[in-house]
Amino acid sequence: MNDKFYQELIEHIPDGVYFVDRGKRITFWNKGAEKITGYTKEEVVGFCCADNILKHIDDCGHELCLVGCPLSQTLLDKNNLEVDVYLHHKDGHRVPVSVRVSPILNEEGEVIGAVEVFSDNSEKVNQIKELENLRKEVFLDPLTQVGNRKFLEIKLEYRWKEMGLYNIPFGILFLDIDHFKKFNDTYGHEIGDRVLLMVTKTISNLIRGMDVIARWGGEEFVVIVTNVDREKLAKVAERIRIFIEKSWLTVNEENLQVTVSIGATLARKDDTIQSLIKRADELMYQSKESGRNCVTLDENLSSLSSPVSEEERGEKRDISEIKLG
Repeated sequence: MNDKFYQELIEHIPDGVYFVDRGKRITFWNKGAEKITGYTKEEVVGFCCADNILKHIDDCGHELCLVGCPLSQTLLDKNNLEVDVYLHHKDGHRVPVSVRVSPILNEEGEVIGAVEVFSDNSEKVNQIKELENLRKEVFLDPLTQVGNRKFLEIKLEYRWKEMGLYNIPFGILFLDIDHFKKFNDTYGHEIGDRVLLMVTKTISNLIRGMDVIARWGGEEFVVIVTNVDREKLAKVAERIRIFIEKSWLTVNEENLQVTVSIGATLARKDDTIQSLIKRADELMYQSKESGRNCVTLDENLSSLSSPVSEEERGEKRDISEIKLG
């Protein structure tokens, strides 16, 4: 088999294939490259790919011809390289492609050029976008963009498995925004939505990466707090309560504030999702009955809590100030 056979073979594979010399001038351009980019071989052979042709950019829009060019890297270090980039189509739009670059060596092992093979990644990217959109529709609350009830239930099941296997305790906080219906009636649902976002973002910025916030429904939220004992759970709840109380929206030069009532309890191994949520919900209503804007802690938590260090006991707020259910 001669070189012409191999050239014909490369010419007709569906992937884009092109060769460059040491100066990154294009010396070969197959039909796959023509189809994916819109450029014919007559338009590109003899030119550099950066000459207003491919001009690759990454996910952040950085021009790789300036910094991070895959061809330049391979010509420099002789290593194969794989990367996902966006090339410039002749019609002006960007095309996501998976790129593989390999060096071309002479008999002495010196780099005399490189070959780039690239595949149209549009379908893959679109599938990822569709999956991400589906995930959001299934698991995210559309207004607040935190987890919804289904998402919360999945996370709770996982936490119980974690507790059973590794003895890692967790607790939940059930929060309800005080007088929210009256607030909505007074200021309107648009401002009410802004309040929900304010509360959600405040909580999200206070909890750790391992913790979870979800919207249970309406103005009710549930927070899963992982690897905590009685005192730590109470401190997290009180911190959230204080931060929400000290947040506000400015509307027509008026500062609007809300408070929350919170019920806090640790999960038990014999709990179900229903029993855990019901207990936390009942504790939250005790906070309502106690005047709102407070935390009610499960009175049975003392038998479930782990020893607390002296350093933890010395933190700012004494949890004895928090009401026990």
